[in-house]
Amino acid sequence: MDPPRPLTALDDAQRAMALARFTLLQPHLEAGITLRALAVQHGLAYRTLQDWLARYRQHGLAGLAHHLRADRGTHRRVPPDLQILIEGLALQTPPLSAAAIHRQLVPIVAAQGWPLPSYRTVAQIMQHLDPGLVTLAQQGTRAYQEAFEMLYRREATRANELWQADHCLLDVWLHDERGRPARPWLTIIEDDYSRAVAGFYLTFQAPTALQTALTLHQAIWRKAEPQWTICGIPERFYTDHGSDFTAQHMEQVSADLRMPLVFSQPGHPRGRGRIERFFQTLNQLWLCQQPGYTPPKTPPAPPALTLAQFGPRLMTFLLDDYHQRIHGETGQAPRTRWESGAFIPRMPDSLAQLDLLLLTVAKPRQVQRDGIHFQCFRYLDLTLAAYIGEAVVIRYDPRDMAEIRVYHQGSFLCRAVAQELDGQTISLKEIMHARNRQRQQLHTESKAHHAMVERLVPPPPGAPPTAPPVEPSAARVKRYTDD
Repeated sequence: MDPPRPLTALDDAQRAMALARFTLLQPHLEAGITLRALAVQHGLAYRTLQDWLARYRQHGLAGLAHHLRADRGTHRRVPPDLQILIEGLALQTPPLSAAAIHRQLVPIVAAQGWPLPSYRTVAQIMQHLDPGLVTLAQQGTRAYQEAFEMLYRREATRANELWQADHCLLDVWLHDERGRPARPWLTIIEDDYSRAVAGFYLTFQAPTALQTALTLHQAIWRKAEPQWTICGIPERFYTDHGSDFTAQHMEQVSADLRMPLVFSQPGHPRGRGRIERFFQTLNQLWLCQQPGYTPPKTPPAPPALTLAQFGPRLMTFLLDDYHQRIHGETGQAPRTRWESGAFIPRMPDSLAQLDLLLLTVAKPRQVQRDGIHFQCFRYLDLTLAAYIGEAVVIRYDPRDMAEIRVYHQGSFLCRAVAQELDGQTISLKEIMHARNRQRQQLHTESKAHHAMVERLVPPPPGAPPTAPPVEPSAARVKRYTDD
């Protein structure tokens, strides 16, 4: 038999049985009545009472409970190797019936000299197989994980205890910067407790660590809109294993803000169903009514909006509809539930500290007499006059290249402005498009001039024939956009 389990591990019937047997033995233990007298009195075998007494003295009250046989689940008339063979045949893919397995056993047991088990015995062995083992063998690891692995669902008990982040390629077609149809990516950060949206970011580019940082910056800092009260540094930030979330920059931000990053299992984001439900709600309540909406597996709809027009519409829906609507799970509107805690959100020490979330990898520069040169612009500030010739580090928001932030020896120095862009909002992408257009225009003009010269100016006497111009190879040293 198996060793007895602790009394707390027994069910009610087993504990009742143990107490009843102890009651029978109690006159012997406390009053010295012999076991033979008790056996005659209760009509029990003397050896049975001896066995109960030995088990009680060795294991206590739990030893008097009924315990399962150690060989339960095995068949004493079936050799162990034959049982393993039957179980192995039952785990094959595609699954075999008990009758099919029984037919396969006939020649095998004859060759091995084993007794042929009955059909019923084969069926019983198959029925006693661990369901998890059967699922794993016949349906694979993923099916086993979904059905049998313990699932830990994170449950936030207060606002800002846990924020979740995710990206979604929206089912809507918009005009991109060049007027071409494109689908936007939406990055969302949601408070797990209230289901309120703390920040969002729209772009045509695939998700990157920069987009996540920009969204987190908006989520943490106080909003200009008075009805958008969600802010603060969350106690935990829960995401998947996307490269943008696991980037070193995000890890540094997490450490600096004392905001632990929590990752779901790769390929199994089962704890993030709430934010995935948000995207479903967004589709059903709002996105399906927008021009350019295209459900999956349907031809693209003609775009009617730009990203600049689409963004304010989304914000209006989030603040005036979604945040005010009673949530099906919580029974409260997201904004009301977030504000119900009457707590003071934990904020960064300063906006300058939070600005580190906005920015790409820091760029070293040297202060020139006419300012800092970056992306073909000159950035100036009166503070820089005292740092001419000094090495500094600049950081910038790629959505607005009108200004850069300058750091000297790790400390914030100033915000320098490009006079050419002063009063404007020009993104890095727009600057790159303008530079490319200018370069292409110059190439076209240059080719036209060369063609005119070759057509009208004869080559000098004895000159070799002019070879056709060789196009530059595509394999050149890559020039990065922020060089």
